[in-house]
Amino acid sequence: MRKRDQERFRKILIQQRDALLGNAQRAMGGDLNLDPDDLPDEIDTASSDQGLAFIGRLRERERGLMNKIMGALKKIEDGVYGACESCGEDIGTKRLEARAVAELCIDCKAQQEKLERGMG
Repeated sequence: MRKRDQERFRKILIQQRDALLGNAQRAMGGDLNLDPDDLPDEIDTASSDQGLAFIGRLRERERGLMNKIMGALKKIEDGVYGACESCGEDIGTKRLEARAVAELCIDCKAQQEKLERGMG
């Protein structure tokens, strides 16, 4: 991959990282603070628990994405960004534009999904 393309994807990845960090900071600002005394009945408590579980799942997904972003930035540093982890071929600029953290080329990803569907 050309240096110019790597720099463009580095900027995209940094923007995505910063957006996730901003979300995390807002969450730390009070999204998760609930006092059980403020909930008058069991239905409100259940609804609150469900909301907290949903927020927890979102945070877990964001954590996974953050790990992928950091891994992609490391690959750019190491000069191996854009290479498929399975076959070693170029992933392709169009695929990386759609998903900058992609680790597999489209053919290897399709094969992986086909195997996962067969096992699931």
